Amino acid sequence: MAQLSDDCFAHGGALMPLADALALLDEKLQPVRDPETVSLARAAGRILAEDVVAGVDVPPHDNSAVDGYAVFFDDLDPDGETRLPVSGRAAAGHPLGQPARRGAAVRIFTGAPMPDGPDTVMMQEDCREDGDHVVVAAGIKRGANRRSAGEDVKRGDTVLRRGRRLQPQDLGLAAAVGRTGVAAYQPLRVAVFSTGDEVREPGQKLPDGAIYDANRYSLLAAVSRFGCLVDDLGILPDDAGTIRRALTDAAASHDLLLTSGGVSVGDEDHVKAAVEASGSMHFWRLAIKPGRPVAMGQIGSTPIVGLPGNPGAALVTFLLVARPILLRLAGATETAPHRFQVKLDFDYTKKAGRREFVRATLKTGRDGTPVAVKRGRSGAGILSSMVDADGLLDLGADLTYLESGSTVDFLPFSEVLT
Repeated sequence: MAQLSDDCFAHGGALMPLADALALLDEKLQPVRDPETVSLARAAGRILAEDVVAGVDVPPHDNSAVDGYAVFFDDLDPDGETRLPVSGRAAAGHPLGQPARRGAAVRIFTGAPMPDGPDTVMMQEDCREDGDHVVVAAGIKRGANRRSAGEDVKRGDTVLRRGRRLQPQDLGLAAAVGRTGVAAYQPLRVAVFSTGDEVREPGQKLPDGAIYDANRYSLLAAVSRFGCLVDDLGILPDDAGTIRRALTDAAASHDLLLTSGGVSVGDEDHVKAAVEASGSMHFWRLAIKPGRPVAMGQIGSTPIVGLPGNPGAALVTFLLVARPILLRLAGATETAPHRFQVKLDFDYTKKAGRREFVRATLKTGRDGTPVAVKRGRSGAGILSSMVDADGLLDLGADLTYLESGSTVDFLPFSEVLT
């Protein structure tokens, strides 16, 4: 089992750019779970541990792309209709079973193997029946409506690469090349904590100064989307010894620890100190908004990601930082989500030197291009605007002012929460 190197990510001083943190993660993190064989019916969302190579051609034989008549192109009159006797019938799963004869047509249906001899298929819409003959129109090209063996996949092709997170279409392709199962990495074991004396379970009575625990439920749901085995380890009080013991115990039986809260610079922020006391801290503060206090370290060989306590910041930093860590540990080779460009319908001012992620919904502009509408407040403690938004605008660190109509990158939630 691969382990996280003890000497990676060392960084101190100024805020670390997000791009530098992600580059370090890509370089240093390796899969931590062993492969296992998984049936196709249970493989959705799992990450491939080996390439899938086609053992057959797809399709395995030349076949008809339409319902119609298989003919020899050289039997057709190039200038007018051709009348041919119908000498046989071929359907999917029921080949003609003998060579076709020149000067005749074979009734054929979509997916049926092409008979030996004919090289062209006339669509039935371009034909008319005349007793036991068929009359076909002029003008078709040689080889029309004929699909070749191996047109989709050739035997020996690598159809799926190791490290791919399996989608429905991937499983269909694996089945098409004859696979009943695949080698996939075992699911990650992830522990999720919240921290803070003020944090309470939903449903409990709230004393003065207390809040309900939103972060843990957001994170539990987000992690479960990636097929992990998730343990809810509850709420830790603001006590250095309790936090240190809980994290050390959890690290012994999990592949990744996620916490929220306790990673800033307050007297009651004990998570960073607990990690440093029991292991090592690799980065702590990132040049992003929301979510500057993000801790990434390890206890033993187990990575720990300490997310901010504010619920908006906790979810944003999960998407930006914890998600790629989780995917890389799980065996994925591609962790960067797809983005696309949109135009702003508002002006925006920001500080230089940090990337900002602004919540937005999309609408269609007059020219048909997507336009981003700022959605509510984007404060670190605001969760409602995350619910209403379609995703995050990614505003570069060097930008300070953006006018309405500016083009920026957009990160859709559909890319990072599924």
